[in-house]
Amino acid sequence: MKRIFFIDLDNTIYFTKQNEEQLMGELYRFLKKLDLGISEKDFQLAKQEMLRTPFLKVAKKYRFNEDVMPEVISYLQNRSVTHLLKPSDDYHYIKSLTGRKFIVTAGFPKQQLSKVTMLGIADDFEEVHVVDVSKSNKKEKFEMLIDQHQLNKDDILIIGDDAESEIKFGLELGLSTFLLDPENLHPNAESTFRGNDLSNLHIAAEQ
Repeated sequence: MKRIFFIDLDNTIYFTKQNEEQLMGELYRFLKKLDLGISEKDFQLAKQEMLRTPFLKVAKKYRFNEDVMPEVISYLQNRSVTHLLKPSDDYHYIKSLTGRKFIVTAGFPKQQLSKVTMLGIADDFEEVHVVDVSKSNKKEKFEMLIDQHQLNKDDILIIGDDAESEIKFGLELGLSTFLLDPENLHPNAESTFRGNDLSNLHIAAEQ
């Protein structure tokens, strides 16, 4: 039975698309005022990717104007989400897991921590960890948590939607993983368990 859970935040505990205006509206308007050096078509594509992918990765992919990036990063580092957010309809599957639960999310700390507050879920987790992807990755954070808390790898299940981040790194560390893929974006990705929702999460956790 799994007793320890490393859980992603964005598009796992809640879905960005369902909370798009609360999360992204002000950011979109801020970016629109800047000279990003990209076409309107690419801006619209980038906006959609921002719903699923860390901002710095999107900016690199679409080659945002480097001259404005310091201003953008400063904005994001100091940004908080101030509107209430709605957890996913499947969040009760996560909440009802028995054991120690840690949020491990990537992004800007102030922003990510404010999301946890606006979701009203802070008390459901032992700790919340935010990974700055410009300096580290989730694999290093998983290793840190295992060492710090002297965790048994056999007791751990990683839950998330990113096949190239928490799922990939979890498998590399010999941990069990549950890939949440409601839109079947990663049909060929390796994972111990997978689902288009979380209804089988307790089976994966052997609870």
